[in-house]
Amino acid sequence: MKYCQRYSISLIFSILVICCLNLPGYGQEEYKDPKNKALSEVYTGGPFYQVQYFVLQNAKRKPKNIILMIGDGMGLAQIYSAMTANGGHLFLENFKNCGFSKTYSSDNYITDSAAGGTALSCGIKTYNGAIGVDPNKNSVPNIREMAEKKGLKTGLVSTSAITHATPASFMAHVSSRGSYEDIAADFLKSNIDVFIGGGVKNFEERKDGRNLSRELKDKGYQVIYKISDIQNVKSGKLAGLTAQEHNVPMPERGEMLVPATQTAIDLLSQGKKGFFLMVEGSEIDFLAHENKTPGVVLETLDFDRAIGAALKFAASDGETLVIVTADHETGGMTINGGDYKTGNVVGKYTSGEHTGIAVPVFTFGPGADQFTGFMENTDIGKKMMKLLR
Repeated sequence: MKYCQRYSISLIFSILVICCLNLPGYGQEEYKDPKNKALSEVYTGGPFYQVQYFVLQNAKRKPKNIILMIGDGMGLAQIYSAMTANGGHLFLENFKNCGFSKTYSSDNYITDSAAGGTALSCGIKTYNGAIGVDPNKNSVPNIREMAEKKGLKTGLVSTSAITHATPASFMAHVSSRGSYEDIAADFLKSNIDVFIGGGVKNFEERKDGRNLSRELKDKGYQVIYKISDIQNVKSGKLAGLTAQEHNVPMPERGEMLVPATQTAIDLLSQGKKGFFLMVEGSEIDFLAHENKTPGVVLETLDFDRAIGAALKFAASDGETLVIVTADHETGGMTINGGDYKTGNVVGKYTSGEHTGIAVPVFTFGPGADQFTGFMENTDIGKKMMKLLR
C-alpha cells in the first residue's frame, strides 16, 4: 500500500513537471525547447546558385601553388545537405580525386580544431589544444612558414577570428589554443602577405597595451576592416580584420568568404615563386555544435562558393593544387529527409560536440592523385610539404 502511494505521488509529480516544461516561455536556450529544436533541424530551401564545371588547362606535373581549404566540422552529411539544398549540385563535384582522413589526435580519439589544424599544417599528431607544437610542447615548423622561407607568398583567410585554432595552426606556436593575444603577436614575427578574418580585439584591445594593427601598418601592411574595401586592394601586403571577434554566421555575414578568397588569390598570385593559401569555412563547425541544420547548410554553401573561386583560378592556371578537407566532423550529423526540387533538408544529430568519424579529402590539380584512399590527417601536411619541396 505504501509502495502504491509512493508510486502515485511520483507519477503525479512527473506529470506536473512535464506540464510545466511545456508551458510557454520555458527555457531561454533554443536547444531545450523541443518545438524550436525541431525547427532548427529543418532547412526549408532557398535560392539555388549555378555550379560551373572546370577543365584543367595546361596542367604541370608539380604544383607551384597550393590552396588548402578547410571546412571546419565538415563531414559527408554536411556536404550532402548543402548539395541537396542547391538542387543536387556543388562546386565540389569538380573533384575527381577523393580520399578520407583519420582525424584522431595524439591524446584523444576525438580531435579538437587545434590538434586537427596542427596535423594539417605541421604534419604531426599532437594533443588537443596544441597550436604548432608537438606533444612535448616543442615548436614544429608549419607549411606556411616553410613556404615563406622558400620565397613563396603566403596567406590565411577565415570566417572566424584569424587567431582561432585552425588559422592559428598555420601561424603560431603556443601550448594552448586560448592564448589569442600571443597568437596575434606571432603575426608580427612572420612575413605573411595576406590574412583576412575576424579578431580585431586580439590585435588592438590587448592586456599588454600593444596595438598590433599600428605595428602592422609600420611594417607596410594595409590594415582594412570592411570586406567592401578589402576586395579593392590590388597589390601589397594586406591585413583584413573584419570583426571584433568572429564574423557573424550566414546569412547575416553576407558575401565575405568568396571575395576574401578571390582577393587573397589575386594578391598572392602576383609572386613569381608561387604561393600557399589556407582558407577556412569556420562556422560550419559553429552551427553544427548547435545542431542547427539551416546554419550548417548555409555555411557549407558559402564555403562551396569559395571553393568555386579557387577552382576557377586553378583550372586556368594549371600549376595550382586545390585541397578541400576538414579538421574533424561536428555534431554526428545525418540526413533523414530532403528534396532536390525545393532544397529542403532534414538533419539529425548524435552530439553537440566533435565526433571521431573520418572526413573526406578532395583534390584538384597537379599532385591530386597523391591524396586518395584512407590516410592520416598528418599525411596531408607531409604530402603538401613534399610537393612544394
